Amino acid sequence: MTDRRTELADNLARVEERISMACAAAGRPREDVTLIVVTKTYPASDVRLLAGLGVRHVAENRDQEAAPKAAECADLPLTWHFVGQLQTNKVRSVASYADFVHSVDRARLVTALSDAAVKAGRTLDCLIQVALDAESGERGERGGVAPDGVTELAGVLAAAEGVRPAGLMTVAPLVGTYAGRPRAAFERLMEISTGLRAAHPAANMVSAGMSADLDAAVAAGATHVRVGSAVLGVRPGLG
Repeated sequence: MTDRRTELADNLARVEERISMACAAAGRPREDVTLIVVTKTYPASDVRLLAGLGVRHVAENRDQEAAPKAAECADLPLTWHFVGQLQTNKVRSVASYADFVHSVDRARLVTALSDAAVKAGRTLDCLIQVALDAESGERGERGGVAPDGVTELAGVLAAAEGVRPAGLMTVAPLVGTYAGRPRAAFERLMEISTGLRAAHPAANMVSAGMSADLDAAVAAGATHVRVGSAVLGVRPGLG
């Protein structure tokens, strides 16, 4: 366990250096960017080690893994983010532990999250997942709403009980105009965010960037980066 703690500490230090350097290059204060560590496929023991190293934001993408892990770590001062595609039959469970849901992409999901949050006596901060590849008429498999649908979906969120629009999320597209151009993709997301904030000033989160492209996300203006393998290592079975 001591070796694993050292490994995580070293990895965190390298990621922290990358974020700090990207912030400095962009003329942004380091505190502008929140690191979310994506702990999918790794055990609750790693979450505990990360918490001991100062990590306060963790993310999962599958409820069947996230729910028991969140329960096991309920005593820790953590903010839980759900970042995966969310089916309505998992909403009740996710609403019981997640503080932020990054993958809201349809009105039906908003209704389900609202109902579940109200029943749980909680308020969920929701990010609208934007599919930037939709602008070129191509769609990958990562989900999301087309940019021209953001305003309408934000209105649905704002009108629902138990949920509120917190901002936007995207994953750099693998197809379309922005394929291989993460910086351009994230800059486009920032443009959409500016429009969203005009109508919903509190929806100021911009969740973009992962292990491979967090530097581009910070340069573009992201407020949150979602980092998994750069902190925890290459996931089992993923090569």
